[in-house]
Amino acid sequence: MTHQLRGKAAVVGIGTAGTGEAPGWSAIELLGQASLNAIEDAGLKLSDIDGLFCATSMHAFPTLSAAEYLGLKPRFFDGTNVGGSSFEAHLLHAALALDAGLCDAALVCYGSNQRTAGGKLASMSEKQLHETPYRPRHPITAYALAASRHMHVFGTTREMLAEVAVSARAWANLNPAAFARGPLTVADVLASRMVSDPLTVADCCLVTDGGAACVLVRADRARDLRQKPAYLLGAAGAQWHRAIANMPDLTVTAASDSGPRAFAMAGITPGDVQLAMLYDAFTINTILFLEDLGFCPKGEGGRFVQGGTIAPGGKLAVNTSGGGLSCVHPGMYGLFLIIEAVTQLRGAAGARQLASCDIALCHGNGGTLSSQVSAVLGSAATL
Repeated sequence: MTHQLRGKAAVVGIGTAGTGEAPGWSAIELLGQASLNAIEDAGLKLSDIDGLFCATSMHAFPTLSAAEYLGLKPRFFDGTNVGGSSFEAHLLHAALALDAGLCDAALVCYGSNQRTAGGKLASMSEKQLHETPYRPRHPITAYALAASRHMHVFGTTREMLAEVAVSARAWANLNPAAFARGPLTVADVLASRMVSDPLTVADCCLVTDGGAACVLVRADRARDLRQKPAYLLGAAGAQWHRAIANMPDLTVTAASDSGPRAFAMAGITPGDVQLAMLYDAFTINTILFLEDLGFCPKGEGGRFVQGGTIAPGGKLAVNTSGGGLSCVHPGMYGLFLIIEAVTQLRGAAGARQLASCDIALCHGNGGTLSSQVSAVLGSAATL
């Protein structure tokens, strides 16, 4: 039976600002510019926005700061922050609010000047009591632990991890907006500076600036607006721990829970997904999520990505923008997954455009493999 929320709301506008380096711009200014760009893209006016969904790493009260800066007085607002996956959760929350008539046009937005303000990949949250004595270098220490465990249990190799970075770069080389472009080989990844064994600097996401935003409306209104709508078909979130020390199994993430529920709501299986936008803060993420979301059996992710499987021309299109590893990663990356998915569903991705793209998965990750939120977007053909 079709879920009552399936296809009831759609993304009708997307926008970015200052991706890469934006010297002289503050986080709220990048958020604001991206928001205005998304509203313009939808063919709407700022005054049409009456729902606001926002999370940032810079603002204690993100919806207050964003609404004040933009001059909005939203009827409905939500500042839920579960890390980088917040924005996939916001899609679901916005769809619920729209369906309930609590707002008519919802803005989801984010901004960060992490690169020009600091330039380091560093944890943006409070220290964890039981981890602090060991002086972890979070977030990378946490992900290195997961990578090490996966290697120990399943025979995953550093070469397999490197394939993820190489595939992401191959997609980035087709994207003029990607921050990191140029040749990258498995040997290059292995030879790059070790940061936290077994992860090298090339196994880590970029540190960039950037703002991103999207606008959602109800499906009946979406059909009359400027852009091809990207309908929300299903979404679900799961969280099993906060500190990596409390993760039940370092090789199994809560994506194994959020993914199946999102697919069930959308009425699809992993085999129906034509584009998988996976939150690749580190190379191990992609391998874990491919497994936990059902694209390959548990333990086979490393072997799955070998031979260009997720690169241009491969069996499964993954992170076609270049991902967090090679396109953009301004602290919290989840909204940029949505931007690329909508671009592909519109058929507007240029040289990297997929030949067929009617179903796209956006999977967000927050904390230290802590919060997992899966969202399925589809074209009009999926309704």
